[in-house]
Amino acid sequence: MTPGDFVSFLRQERSSAILRASDAEAGRKAMEAAIRGGFRAVEFTLTTPRALELVAEFARRPDLVVGAGTVLSVAQAREAVAAGARFLVSPVVDEAILVEARSLGVVILPGTFTPTEMWRAHQLGAPLVKLFPAPGNGPTYVRQIIGPFPMLKIVPTAGVDASNAAAYLEAGAWAVGFVSSLFVSEDLAEGRFDRIEERARQLRASAAAARIR
Repeated sequence: MTPGDFVSFLRQERSSAILRASDAEAGRKAMEAAIRGGFRAVEFTLTTPRALELVAEFARRPDLVVGAGTVLSVAQAREAVAAGARFLVSPVVDEAILVEARSLGVVILPGTFTPTEMWRAHQLGAPLVKLFPAPGNGPTYVRQIIGPFPMLKIVPTAGVDASNAAAYLEAGAWAVGFVSSLFVSEDLAEGRFDRIEERARQLRASAAAARIR
């Protein structure tokens, strides 16, 4: 999958499942539940124990596109891609990581919040920018940024849920990422993966309901 292919794929999917867990086995089962609920773009944050093992395991499945999140160094970027990650996500804009991602042939979504950060990431070659954290007035914020920057492909995360996913997409977001609204910590701790599967279906439906151009 080329970087351009991934950008188109994410637009088609409209949403990704982003796992941050404190236990690798619970994380594996939680992501399996999200996949049963319809997600095909999945991300394991590197703060999750044995995250690279999970990336490698899930990357072997041809029906999924697997990424690594919370990438904070060039070394982590290389390790994640070697494990099978086909996209990288970072909470910050780091030029060295963006350059490395290009050399590795994968897309990186750098974390941005202000218009200046988004524009800098775009100028550095990022085809997608992560809006992190998502502000309280998120859809309005995205719409206001897209006005003067229609070339930006913004992907909000951390604060996106069933109540605002469609609004984000209708405001101009390229796609959205579901984190804690999908992977509720109590469900992972209690092994209630059926709840995660049902929530995944609901969140996917909320994104699918958006009327986007």
